Amino acid sequence: MPLERILTIRVYGFTGERFFEAITAAECDLFCDLRARRGVRGREYTYANATRLQQELAARGIKYRHFPALAPTREIRSLQYQADAAAGVAKRKRDELHPTFIEAYHRLLAAPETREAMAEIAATSRAPLLFCVERLPQACHRSLVAAHLAEGGSIPVKNITP
Repeated sequence: MPLERILTIRVYGFTGERFFEAITAAECDLFCDLRARRGVRGREYTYANATRLQQELAARGIKYRHFPALAPTREIRSLQYQADAAAGVAKRKRDELHPTFIEAYHRLLAAPETREAMAEIAATSRAPLLFCVERLPQACHRSLVAAHLAEGGSIPVKNITP
């Protein structure tokens, strides 16, 4: 099943109802959870916690798959946190990923488990939806996964926003 398009979505800025409406409208066929920890703080985001999320996706007929191999490691995340702290930027206000994070994450993408996860997405989906929490795609590792899957831009990437 060749990839036709790659979709990305975040948590912040959506209500639960709007989040699931956007997913349904996007016609994704595989929801790819790229988070290391599958929970989100805050009552307004309980819809994005693993159990509720999986239940709602199943009710809508959308396959769910957690890809922990594609989540940045604690060490890689710490590189971004250090850069954010040095710049005085809060996580939810970040506009871009720091080059040290990007470089370390690209090394992670070369690992066998990561390559297997990417191959599974490409082989089992025509329109995967890459999910993480950060506000802007370019400030989240989901953009790096999308770019890798897009094969140098030959497959379109659409970022779903509220």
